[in-house]
Amino acid sequence: MTTASPATRTQDPSAAPLERLTRLLGELTGPGQPFSAEALAELDRTETFPTEACRALDEFGLRSFYVPAEHGGALESFDVVMRLLRAVSRIDLTVALSHGKTYLGAAATWIAGEPEAARRLGRRIAEGTPVSCALTERHHGSDLLADEVIARPAPGGGWLLSGEKWPINLATRAGLVTVLARTDEGGGPRGFSLFLVDKSRLAPERFTHLPKAPTYGIRGADISGIVFHDAPLPEEALIGRVGEGIEIIVKALHFSRTGCVAMSLGAGDHALALAAEFVVQDAGGGRLALDPYVRRELGEAAAGLLLSDATALVAARSLHALAGEMSVISAVAKAFVPTEVDDLIARLLHLLGPYGLLRPDAPHTGFAKVERDHRIIGIFDGSSLVNRSALIEQFPRIARGYAKGRWDADGLAEATNPHAPLRPMRPGELSLVSSGGCSVLAGLPAAVGELRDLAARGHASTALTTLAGRLLDVSDRLHQDMAAIRFPPRAVPDHAFRLAERFESCFAAASALQLWLGAAARARSPIPEAALLACLVKALTDLEEPVDDAARTAFDELAETLLSRPSAPLHSLLDHVEPTGSQQGAAS
Repeated sequence: MTTASPATRTQDPSAAPLERLTRLLGELTGPGQPFSAEALAELDRTETFPTEACRALDEFGLRSFYVPAEHGGALESFDVVMRLLRAVSRIDLTVALSHGKTYLGAAATWIAGEPEAARRLGRRIAEGTPVSCALTERHHGSDLLADEVIARPAPGGGWLLSGEKWPINLATRAGLVTVLARTDEGGGPRGFSLFLVDKSRLAPERFTHLPKAPTYGIRGADISGIVFHDAPLPEEALIGRVGEGIEIIVKALHFSRTGCVAMSLGAGDHALALAAEFVVQDAGGGRLALDPYVRRELGEAAAGLLLSDATALVAARSLHALAGEMSVISAVAKAFVPTEVDDLIARLLHLLGPYGLLRPDAPHTGFAKVERDHRIIGIFDGSSLVNRSALIEQFPRIARGYAKGRWDADGLAEATNPHAPLRPMRPGELSLVSSGGCSVLAGLPAAVGELRDLAARGHASTALTTLAGRLLDVSDRLHQDMAAIRFPPRAVPDHAFRLAERFESCFAAASALQLWLGAAARARSPIPEAALLACLVKALTDLEEPVDDAARTAFDELAETLLSRPSAPLHSLLDHVEPTGSQQGAAS
């Protein structure tokens, strides 16, 4: 008689994927298991790839959620894959980045929309082949238009690929690599193309793996590089059409950035749980948990995580509902969430003091590793600076839409109502610039009006409407400033970046408000008002708007929730709201 593996025991076809994965991860954190604290600490110490942990996720079937359903996978709703990646990141970010790279690496093929190529890739991923994405080069960083890897037509057909890509996540271990290469000597926006390189079809002398780069965090990850030596590629390796590489990859970043923010949220969950456990179990007999300053700091950190959660959830659902605005939404999410989680971790480190810097196998383990590992998220798939630059370029369009009160009401309702079925994702609706500004903020005046109506009927407090009204005032002034800014190309002034940061905070707070309204209007279990109050107070504080101490007691309520269950802290605004999937058979 054989004994079922943890993965086999846990898989229940009738259970939601997140519930099944959460149960599995709970089993895999036990003694001797690949997600145990001891095993992960040893991998970090020895800078060893988390092979067994990734294999367990393969057995669960996580890879299938990286492949859209129409191409043979299980990906129907991006908020589901976001939750799954967050659950893994909550335990170990190195594992999540190592396994989740396939989700990021394959996105360009889904965007290009060639059905047979997408089905082929879906089959390879289902078979267990990891996929990497090679964009950056040693001397060019985020400046993709300066890339020097070249693909030239080969005699008799196909392409010859030459040059170095570095540093690349999973460059050595991946069997397939999406490569951005120059196909026009003059370069420019139409001078680059994308290729899906199958290393198993190349002779060994046609490519060289570069050594693993020693990294500050994510020490076990395969951060390495690859050099191609006139590597022959078949015609079918081309993703999309010649010259479309930059356009496709920019659109693919809308997908991959949601994956990055999911991992960032998981790291924030982990850091907050460790800090709450430390406060409750401190050597002084738990006196820290009674300290008002400590409680306030914990509560403000939790509010920052809830703001990040709202931003990420709206971004993931917007891939379905507001696809034409993803050039704004994905940039905001990728700039805001990792920055907010970095700030959260720094705030909590002050509470832990020296305990926050101990090795992962010491008492109060893991915080230093979370702090180290998370720093990379702000750099992956475009740094915060790159994303804010992309946002600033769209200031005029966003400001015009806001001034005219123009937004996609149906799309916004779908993106922010957690019970609304999601329309199928249509990659063809993605664009390089937003087609209609930013509905999340353009719809804020209507949302505040709806909140005031609820308050008039006794379903919302005066404190909540007051804070929401102040957020609207800030948003009005911000969009006026955005409309007034002028600068020559490639000479963005410093104050434009400050406006971008303010836009991110307003977007996050508006997302939280819209989600609260969407849940309150239709949900069987609405989001607690205290959570929204804390989000608005945190956003206004970050915006340097005066907030009285009475309003800040919302942080204390969040801290009470955390400290009452330190091993299972509040992760999401939607902890008590049932998620929904995509519409099946919706009109295309």
